[in-house]
Amino acid sequence: MGNVPHCRNEYTTRMNLKWIKAVLAAVVATASLDAAAQDLIARQAPIDRKLKSIDSLALQRQIRAEQSLYPAFDLYASWNNETVRCYPDSIIPESYTFDLTGFCMPTEHTRITDVFGYRPRRRRSHYGLDVKVYVGDTIRAAFDGKVRIVKNQGRRGYGKYVVIRHDNGLETVYGHLSKQLVKVDQLVKAGEPIALGGNTGRSTGSHLHFEVQFLGVRLNPADMFNFEKQDIVADTYTFQKHKSATQGASGKGLYYKVKRGDTLSKIAARQGTTVSRLCKLNRITRKTILRPGQVLRCS
Repeated sequence: MGNVPHCRNEYTTRMNLKWIKAVLAAVVATASLDAAAQDLIARQAPIDRKLKSIDSLALQRQIRAEQSLYPAFDLYASWNNETVRCYPDSIIPESYTFDLTGFCMPTEHTRITDVFGYRPRRRRSHYGLDVKVYVGDTIRAAFDGKVRIVKNQGRRGYGKYVVIRHDNGLETVYGHLSKQLVKVDQLVKAGEPIALGGNTGRSTGSHLHFEVQFLGVRLNPADMFNFEKQDIVADTYTFQKHKSATQGASGKGLYYKVKRGDTLSKIAARQGTTVSRLCKLNRITRKTILRPGQVLRCS
């Protein structure tokens, strides 16, 4: 009987050793699993980065595809092939800056025959610049973009005209054309021929009627394009909603069309400049006789 306690103790010791070994084995297995998991995560990380890169490239391609289908799609809610000003429900920002780099002058001609603004004699506004061109002269796209409208108003308004929406958010209108060289929904590059100059529509002589619009708001092309120097006025143009609303009424601008009874001093006062400045810009003298309809450069 005296050996029984000793056997029990030995048995207990063996069981404790087995339990300890089991625990140690479990710990080692867990540690091995953790290490394997960490190795797996480490191996997975570059794959995740590659997948993210692929996703990013796919998203960029999708964005570029949408941009090519609908230029400035983040600004314009619709694409309309019928109406020039078709954005009655658009939210017009208080301010927006356009990138004008990558431009091309729509024509090589430099003589302005009519300016942007209100025409008192006709009691209506003129929403573009008229540039003297001849029938058959090449008219080019001002910026990269997509042709939105190619139509003919017959003897009314623009006559044969083209509207292009550009990647920078602007839209340009080319009126009184003799022939259109592009089709609706065609992608064009800056400088690409889009039409030939003409004398169609409400026109009294061959010229290009050139408009610039933003969400249906007409902007003065002379604030962006300097036809005399065949260059843009600056690399960017900032649209101001409040200024645009009063721009036509103010009468001030890069050019001024002489009206009956105008004198150099009256024009200088109205345009916020001096007679000397007007004479220098237009290479005239104080004694030069002004003709109604003559266009003077004012700044």
